[in-house]
Amino acid sequence: VTVEESGGGLVQTGGSLRLSCKVSGLRRFEEYNLGWFRRSSGTERDWVSCISETSTKILYTESVKGRFTISRDNDKNMVYLQMNHLKPEDSATYYCAPDLLHGGGCYVLDFGYWGQGTQVTVSA
Repeated sequence: VTVEESGGGLVQTGGSLRLSCKVSGLRRFEEYNLGWFRRSSGTERDWVSCISETSTKILYTESVKGRFTISRDNDKNMVYLQMNHLKPEDSATYYCAPDLLHGGGCYVLDFGYWGQGTQVTVSA
């Protein structure tokens, strides 16, 4: 299984980015919850947003509610994160991963097959 994130970059405060994540080699991709996580320098990997198998259950961490939107395309084995109104505190390396334990939540320890991540930098 490989996970490849893309779409990061440098953007000014208030700008937008759309992150994409391709998951390859995961049988029955459509049966897994998926999540986006981020890690800033010197911190643990924190959850950002998670989406259930059929997109009926979506979770956002409080700091991104109303600004970020997660979505998925089961036909393409893709998950996306639309990030609007970006703030400097959103700067981090962003990762996506499947919920291998099928916990249904957004607990980082339930997720695996981490990719290299994509760097998001928001300038003040």
